[in-house]
Amino acid sequence: QVQVVESGGGLVQPGGSLNLSCVGSGFISSPIYMGWYRQAPGKERELVADTTGYDDKTNYAASVKGRFTIARDHAKNTLFLQMNNLKPEDTSVYLCNARTPWRVNFWGQGTQVTVSS
Repeated sequence: QVQVVESGGGLVQPGGSLNLSCVGSGFISSPIYMGWYRQAPGKERELVADTTGYDDKTNYAASVKGRFTIARDHAKNTLFLQMNNLKPEDTSVYLCNARTPWRVNFWGQGTQVTVSS
């Protein structure tokens, strides 16, 4: 059974940092794509950053470029998101997505990130 589990969220002051983790398990074959998304109350889910392929081609939303860094450990099916210089508008539930070579998507339950003074 495939599972995708996020961790690392929390409450942080503006300008602070958090490092999110996402562990995937139960995959028959390593995901070809993993990404971080976020969804705030009343808003649509949006892409934050993702990585594609075994050579880790990365992509970032304009709002986080230069502040967030995505990284993947292929051997452990683990995805990270280092978030620096956090802003109140980064407050959201952060969700991890993993896509198999057969284009099946799996989502985690999400981890809450709150940026507030």
